[in-house]
Amino acid sequence: MVRIIPVASSIRPSLSTLRFAGASRLGFPFASFTPSRRLACFQLASAVPRSPSFGLKASKLLRGDGKTAGVAAAGNAAQASTTASPENVLEWVKQDKRRMLHVVYRVGDLDRTIKFYTECLGMKLLRKRDIPEERYTNAFLGYGPEDSHFVIELTYNYGVDKYDIGTAFGHFGIAVEDVAKTVELIKAKGGKVTREPGPVKGGKTVIAFIEDPDGYKFELLERGPTPEPLCQVMLRVGDLDRSITFYEKAFGMELLRKRDNPEYKYTIAMMGYGPEDKSAVLELTYNYGVTEYDKGNAYAQIAIGTDDVYKTAEAVKLSGGKITREPGPLPGLNTKITACLDPDGWKSVFVDNVDFLKELDSLSRFLVLILLLLARRRPFQGLAVCGWAYLQGDEYGCVWYGRLLSFLGLGFDEK
Repeated sequence: MVRIIPVASSIRPSLSTLRFAGASRLGFPFASFTPSRRLACFQLASAVPRSPSFGLKASKLLRGDGKTAGVAAAGNAAQASTTASPENVLEWVKQDKRRMLHVVYRVGDLDRTIKFYTECLGMKLLRKRDIPEERYTNAFLGYGPEDSHFVIELTYNYGVDKYDIGTAFGHFGIAVEDVAKTVELIKAKGGKVTREPGPVKGGKTVIAFIEDPDGYKFELLERGPTPEPLCQVMLRVGDLDRSITFYEKAFGMELLRKRDNPEYKYTIAMMGYGPEDKSAVLELTYNYGVTEYDKGNAYAQIAIGTDDVYKTAEAVKLSGGKITREPGPLPGLNTKITACLDPDGWKSVFVDNVDFLKELDSLSRFLVLILLLLARRRPFQGLAVCGWAYLQGDEYGCVWYGRLLSFLGLGFDEK
């Protein structure tokens, strides 16, 4: 059963707004240190944090313009000596350690969406970051830590309260143990149900469809306990066989199943890196005779982990995909990424696995440093930071603070 965890975003201050007493005496300029800004540079959605018409700095970051192109070119040059033959590259893709990391899309009211996802869908707010200089805010939500679960990244652009979802995007899938109870909860919270619970046409699986406040559709699938409740992203394509071949060769995905429904004139293909009941999958849908769709400007992309962004980009090119950001490190960071389009124009960003984990760990390591400095002299202040860390979903900071107090033999009495 998906747990319902109400979360009030108003009690989650940005780390950039925290001020630590005694920081100047310790010689650390914590008041001006903003790790959220560093994490923002590594925004897997930063290739398109805004709609294409905005074209602000974050979107330039991953397009390969100016200095960024130089960085990417330098990275490519460094990899040139190890470039494998086309056959070896495509064979390597099958062995690469890949995982769907998160899906990115834009919303018109971030707090409203967070409230709906946490109260109605049982998600947890994993982290939230505001980048005022570029006028956008991100929120990551899901059913578990980002290093082991497929999660959602929401993007709110200041002053933009509505987007066009288009006709190409289909829905997200969430596995629950009781669809009927989940639907009743959603109705009680004022959510919109577009298909009442019942067996899928031509099958036995109980499903229902709902819409979030921005109009994104979610399919609720009745299943037993699963390690990956956020289990599907459905996209429509104009040539299913072409798409299957591309995702197998370029992305290293496996065709898990394919089902044709001539009565309703559509065919679906499930693609992924593991079984449907244990991992997130990509559902490709072909509607008979429809070769083009309107993508709108709401849905952005999927981020996928890889051991080598350079070989990944080569495989995409060999498979007929288009590279929109050449492989290489992000400016000011060592995080390596590459971005591409599939034959239908759907965007994906590949991120180096090791770099991704390092970036996720950076906030935890910063908190450990803060807690270490506070534990000796001001345990209550350290406890406050610990509480903030917990509310941000950073359980590591809490664990380390407890260990530090135990190691130093300290209680919680203010000295």
